[in-house]
Amino acid sequence: AIGALGLTQQLGSDGGGASPGHRPRQAGDGVEQADGLRPMNIGWFVVSGVGLLIAALSIVAARRPDIPPWEVRVFRAVNRLPGWLYWILWLPMQLGNLVVGTLLGLIAARRTHEWAVAVGVVLAMVLKLVTERVVRHEMTDYLTVRERPGTSQPGAVLRGKDVPSHGPSFPSGHVILVAAIATVVAPTLSGVLVGGPFLLIVLVMLGRVYVGAHNPLDVTAGLGTGLLLGGLIAAFVG
Repeated sequence: AIGALGLTQQLGSDGGGASPGHRPRQAGDGVEQADGLRPMNIGWFVVSGVGLLIAALSIVAARRPDIPPWEVRVFRAVNRLPGWLYWILWLPMQLGNLVVGTLLGLIAARRTHEWAVAVGVVLAMVLKLVTERVVRHEMTDYLTVRERPGTSQPGAVLRGKDVPSHGPSFPSGHVILVAAIATVVAPTLSGVLVGGPFLLIVLVMLGRVYVGAHNPLDVTAGLGTGLLLGGLIAAFVG
């Protein structure tokens, strides 16, 4: 009887019930990774797919011997907005700086003690540098057309001493970085705060066109590339 009781207790602890500190994975938790340590969130693959679509459409639209008339109109509408907007858009645009954006992403990861997210932020920064070169190489034959608005857009208003007037501008590296890191960090937030990083992406996109640093297709290509990278990373670390 004592032996049977011991066997029953062993079965209960090994396979018949969950340990007190373990929560059974629910259906909505994602796909369990091979190591069993962290669920994979498939929803972020959808975000990545949307990013791929946006990037592809932007590249196709930009592969032409001139700046499309509709893009000229959109640029002028944004670039000629009131001057006082500069001080509102200047701060979010600093997130596109490689050091500033990466550092703030690491701070966000540290705040939630999500070290996997911290690794994801660094990975997003590295992949930003790689994919920016890849996309620019893909556009080699059109780089003379996709110049900075100071060259490609007659009458462009350049705001700020650090806004270049010439040189390749497709895609926007600022937007790639912000979109990628914002997507990686977003899973650590809850409630309405999840929308915060994506609002910052929109402000950076608007700001880069407003100050005359990029044309509209430059920033949409940056958005798509950033979402593609961020979604893939977030699926594993988010």
